Amino acid sequence: MKVLSVASEMYPLIKTGGLADVTGALPSALALLGIHMRVLLPGYPAVKAQIKRPKAVMHLDDLFGVRASVLAVRVGQVDCLVLDAPELFERAGGPYTDASGKDYPDNWKRFAALSRVAADIAEGSIAGWTPDLVHVHDWQTGLVPVYMAQGRAAGTPTVLTIHNLAFQGQFGPEIFAGLGLPVSVFAMDGLEYYGDVSFLKGGMQMASAISTVSPTYAQEIRTQEFGMGLDGLVRARTDDLHGIVNGIDTEVWNPETDPLIPANYGRGSRRRRAINRAALVSRFGLDDAPGPIFIVISRLTWQKGMDILAGIADDLVAMGGKLAVLGSGDQALEGALLAAAARHRGRIGMVKGYDEPLSHLMQAGGDAILIPSRFEPCGLTQLYGLRYGCIPVVSRTGGLADTVIDANEAALAARVATGFQFSPVSADAVREAIRRTIRAYADPQVWARLQNQGMKADVSWDRSAARYADLYTSLTQPRTATP
Repeated sequence: MKVLSVASEMYPLIKTGGLADVTGALPSALALLGIHMRVLLPGYPAVKAQIKRPKAVMHLDDLFGVRASVLAVRVGQVDCLVLDAPELFERAGGPYTDASGKDYPDNWKRFAALSRVAADIAEGSIAGWTPDLVHVHDWQTGLVPVYMAQGRAAGTPTVLTIHNLAFQGQFGPEIFAGLGLPVSVFAMDGLEYYGDVSFLKGGMQMASAISTVSPTYAQEIRTQEFGMGLDGLVRARTDDLHGIVNGIDTEVWNPETDPLIPANYGRGSRRRRAINRAALVSRFGLDDAPGPIFIVISRLTWQKGMDILAGIADDLVAMGGKLAVLGSGDQALEGALLAAAARHRGRIGMVKGYDEPLSHLMQAGGDAILIPSRFEPCGLTQLYGLRYGCIPVVSRTGGLADTVIDANEAALAARVATGFQFSPVSADAVREAIRRTIRAYADPQVWARLQNQGMKADVSWDRSAARYADLYTSLTQPRTATP
């Protein structure tokens, strides 16, 4: 089976979050099941700087008013297609925002162009390779099923994966005329959303199937609380909705072979984590007083519960814990956490931004990873924590609820616990979870069992890739008439 995956980012070429890790790892996992997946992504400067010996397989003289081409290239074990459109993607800022953090005003055009090219490929524009199915990710590619429905690829099945329903690609109605779509598509059962254009809503309306990145999140987005205004549409498509939890690349994230950490280790050599812990302490300017090091690797936003973290940082220190934070985001939250670090030198350290090697060191040297998200479609950092023996302390929502087994009395007695869950997402609940974690850390036998059980957990793509393969097969098989 041939599958075209369309995404706005893919690790290791370009990454702003977990989407890139998923789109980078899934093709290799599916290849083991006989599925050939090619990934189409934009030709950002960072992407073009890393690709070698690309081959042009498509030329477009007028793609929304600009010249463009599609380059075929092999990246590791993944076959990629790069949309080379300099006027749209070669910019000094990030994939979605300029250097000041503001959205590019023509994001609608940039990602409509990506979607239009994906639809062309689905129609057979690349000689010798036409996909049997197209898999698209998030609002940036939501127009792919819409464009496909208007042309020769209307019969090709599509899967839309929602990584975060909060981001919907909503633009004013004035941009619709520039999309090159029939007026009939700007309707309630198409792109129209309270008078605006929503790329994600259009994709959700027209995709053959919708997936989300965990079973619990698939349930949550049917409710008003988590549905972000689209819960009615989600409920209407319940029969086509599939919750498939993400996996991680267990070769990139493997403490036994990871080249980004000072000391490699496995379940039987966890004591070597002490070497990584010492490096972590040095990097964040922490002291060597006893007590667990809680790590946070996150966007600093309300969704991620970082306001609660800032509010209970003093309590965490008072209870005997230490905190290392890697992240950036809301300036007020950045300031609050930096202020907490200034108040508790040696107990709280913070590095602004994102640093991939440092994130590996934090998982390998930290004792517990704290994730107080108000909602979390899947989350990957808790999976990295399990893999590295860094105990997850998580809110009971989305993929966090699906992947971490709470260390309650029954789970501890059965030796199946892998971390700590809390609910609701409040200061009191987070404080109690931290208190439980510190109490467990004080008992070396209990802590060792938690680490061992977490490191045994299957966080690979194996099961999830098989579920995607089954979904693809169900969509591509000819349907027989019911007698």
